[in-house]
Amino acid sequence: MKFEIIGKNVTITDGMREKIEGKLSFLKKYFMIDEETTARVVARVYPNAQKIEVTIPTKLGILRTEVMHPDLYAAVDLAIDKLEDQIRRQKTRLSRRHKEKLALSFVEEIEADDPVEVDEVVRTKRVRAEAMDVDEAIMRMEMLGHSFFIYTDFDTDAISVVYKRKDGGYGCIETEE
Repeated sequence: MKFEIIGKNVTITDGMREKIEGKLSFLKKYFMIDEETTARVVARVYPNAQKIEVTIPTKLGILRTEVMHPDLYAAVDLAIDKLEDQIRRQKTRLSRRHKEKLALSFVEEIEADDPVEVDEVVRTKRVRAEAMDVDEAIMRMEMLGHSFFIYTDFDTDAISVVYKRKDGGYGCIETEE
């Protein structure tokens, strides 16, 4: 695995680089990592805290975490803990054999509450809705730590959205032509 370590408002020292690379090398014990995989780490220094952002694209999806802490080295440790937790959750999800139970938690019809009025758009983001099945979409959503994920369904070839429900299950919104 390659490392791209960037400092914002801070110079990355050899000690910081060794700590980050050493901690991230733990991924090899969880799954095979391609030699061309690049782990991108951004360290930012703020007046009262340090922020570590780690992004690692893998064959299973993107591992990503952000952590703020007064101590940079503690922030690195917390980021590693979060990545390990993401990996464990995804391995558990992959080992499930009961896809029917997962399918039952999806709703066929979504009832919308009153629309929320927004004064202005704060951020616009473009995404490519990659073709995949619903299980992979849920896995990627969980790995990213998001509450929803947009994808193109293999079976219907329609743009779909999976999301986390307040009751703990998952929902799926499918578009019509």
